[in-house]
Amino acid sequence: MMSERDRLQRWRNQIGEELDRVMNFWIEHSHDQESGGFFTCLGQNGERYDDLKYIWLQGRQVWMYCRLYRKVPRFRKQEVLSAAIAGGKFLMDHGRPTAGSLKCAFVVTRDGRAVKIQRTIFSECFFIMAMDELWRTTQEERYKMEAWKTMDQIVHWVREDPSGLGRPELPGAGPVNAMAVPMMLLNLVDQLSEDNEEAARKYEELGTWSVGKILQHIQRDGKAILENVSDDGTELPGCIGRHQNPGHAIEAGWFLLRQAIAQANKTLAQTALEKFVLPPFQTGWDKEYGGLFYFQDVDGYCPTQLEWSMKLWWPHTEALIAFLLGYLETKDSQLLEHFQKVFDYTFSKFSDPEHGEWFGYLNREGKVELSIKGGPFKGCFHVPRCLYMCEEILSKLLNEHNMA
Repeated sequence: MMSERDRLQRWRNQIGEELDRVMNFWIEHSHDQESGGFFTCLGQNGERYDDLKYIWLQGRQVWMYCRLYRKVPRFRKQEVLSAAIAGGKFLMDHGRPTAGSLKCAFVVTRDGRAVKIQRTIFSECFFIMAMDELWRTTQEERYKMEAWKTMDQIVHWVREDPSGLGRPELPGAGPVNAMAVPMMLLNLVDQLSEDNEEAARKYEELGTWSVGKILQHIQRDGKAILENVSDDGTELPGCIGRHQNPGHAIEAGWFLLRQAIAQANKTLAQTALEKFVLPPFQTGWDKEYGGLFYFQDVDGYCPTQLEWSMKLWWPHTEALIAFLLGYLETKDSQLLEHFQKVFDYTFSKFSDPEHGEWFGYLNREGKVELSIKGGPFKGCFHVPRCLYMCEEILSKLLNEHNMA
């Protein structure tokens, strides 16, 4: 029987090799040398099928390149840094289509002309992540100033006055606490506060507020995580109130766990694992075919989303991170077994060792439904972030074994 150390080493080796393949795919196929930024609409072999550029994905790829350049020695290459800087320039030149406004576009043409703006904060969130990582990588203060300025604007939109988002107030739409918003804010607090005491002080209250808003999503006597609740934390009627997203709940779990570890808050760590990670995984795992369902209804009704039964790449990456991070914190062997289960599924179903990167969209049975490797929502982010984080956690666990 394989020892735990050998098991960890095997995972680390395989994950490291996979990270290299994934990043080689994006480095080879996504760089726009003429207009700047990155192509993300890429087919199975890396062929480009659309020139549109999605600001979410531009920001995410800049963040990913900078993070790997800073943290992983084998990615400390000029090609990676130059592409990140070029991506940051594209964002600063074209990400905000309206002069004097910090509102970002959702999608632009290849040369940066705005096509669509969303009435949400998410393009701005990934703009912040990109700018903050560029500052950490280059030490150029202008990136830090862009990140902080945009962060303060987002907080104003979320907590004080949302009118700048362009959403009209409608009589039938009451205030909703959608979990994605406090999750993203908590993630940004984590990003901006890393090794930065000034930012940690500035955003400490926002982090506390975000955690509180996320915890409101624990419903049904603590047995369910609902995606949408009222602004005061009560369950909403109808489909919107019964809506569950297992992958999102698990992602919120590891966001909370990182916060708990940073604060040495054992109670929050326990809540993160016992409420946000384990129950959504256990109820969200397809017992017939394997993999995590995309959407569920807490009362067992058929979800209204047509893709509810599909298996998408990103919920599985969140589960891999959550279980390894949870094991690092608790040493609960059950979490390693869950990691093994998700690892086996993802590497056998999503990974494409021939061409690199992962397929993103499987049908319920686990067969590839869309052969694309990138599109409007899938880019150079969830897969490499997961692999990078898992490699880092596994290295820490192996060091603990070596020190024992």
